[in-house]
Amino acid sequence: MPETPLGRDEILAHLTDVADALAAEGPRHTIVVVGGSLLAMHGLRQTTVDVDSVRRIDAELRAAIVQVAQLRHLAPAWLNDSAAAFRPASFDEAECEVLLTHGRLTVLGASLRQVFVMKLNAARARDYDDLVALWQACDFASAEQAVEMYRNAYPHEADDPYLMKFVRDLSD
Repeated sequence: MPETPLGRDEILAHLTDVADALAAEGPRHTIVVVGGSLLAMHGLRQTTVDVDSVRRIDAELRAAIVQVAQLRHLAPAWLNDSAAAFRPASFDEAECEVLLTHGRLTVLGASLRQVFVMKLNAARARDYDDLVALWQACDFASAEQAVEMYRNAYPHEADDPYLMKFVRDLSD
């Protein structure tokens, strides 16, 4: 199935559909949105092809996601938890904003600072424009502060001697 571009309105509509697909009774589900989908939600990019969560998705929620995928002609993993493996050690869910509460589903958005350090950790060429947009949206006092946050988020990563220069270049 081809990947469907998802903008802010489509993301919110599909997440509402997921909430509607859940049974009326049962425990609440929470996802924490990160990555390109969060940037699209904040108007920092136009679209994304999936919605990444750093919270694990259980079987009931996954079944609702697949049901919406079939209904809306989306990829089966359009909403996924693959970003959970890259959750920063310093991640604090209390810093998240509520993006949607509907039925038994709560959708939180990670802080833009957390998404910045996650994208910095990924260091893929396709993340560069997102990093520039995030730098402008974040309130880092300096490149040094951003790098310190990165190192606290990923304390076991090898030291990159070019990281500070890279972050300084983003801020120019």
